[in-house]
Amino acid sequence: MGNRLTRLYTKTGDAGTTGLGDGSRVNKDHYRVEVMGDVDELNSIIGLLLTYEIPPYIDEELTRIQHDLFDLGAEVCIPGHIVIEEKRVQELESGLDSINANLSALKEFILPGGNRAAAICHHARTVCRRAERRLVSLSHHEMISPFAMQYINRLSDYLFVIAREINRHAHTPDVLWRSLKKY
Repeated sequence: MGNRLTRLYTKTGDAGTTGLGDGSRVNKDHYRVEVMGDVDELNSIIGLLLTYEIPPYIDEELTRIQHDLFDLGAEVCIPGHIVIEEKRVQELESGLDSINANLSALKEFILPGGNRAAAICHHARTVCRRAERRLVSLSHHEMISPFAMQYINRLSDYLFVIAREINRHAHTPDVLWRSLKKY
């Protein structure tokens, strides 16, 4: 890592632009900046989730995911830079399958909720989906690594399964959706 910031404000963004990792400047509402913001928000929500009592194996994996998200943010910040590899996507899939194997089969839709930690995990999932949508939008204009796209897609599924696992571990049932309409 290069020089660390000794002063947090630079005033270079006062006119509505920001610097990317390659030194170029873009508007603060550029697709790249939108993706970076969503990935940062997702990472922050996972940080909040980690303040709750959750099973150690979930804590460990979520901490690793936080590092992945920082890498993903760097990948988006530096055009042409690739950090997320296929191996990491496969590891996420393997973890998802392993945890999902312990959960009851879904027969109904579930609502975000259960205990607080699971609800925060569901919130993280929705922000992950937004980050994915923004990454797709960016990919229509600039080259994005297919592994970054796959990773963010798998991550939202992983967070869904983690929310269910947190509820299971806490002996809290998932909140099942019930239609108010009768057909």
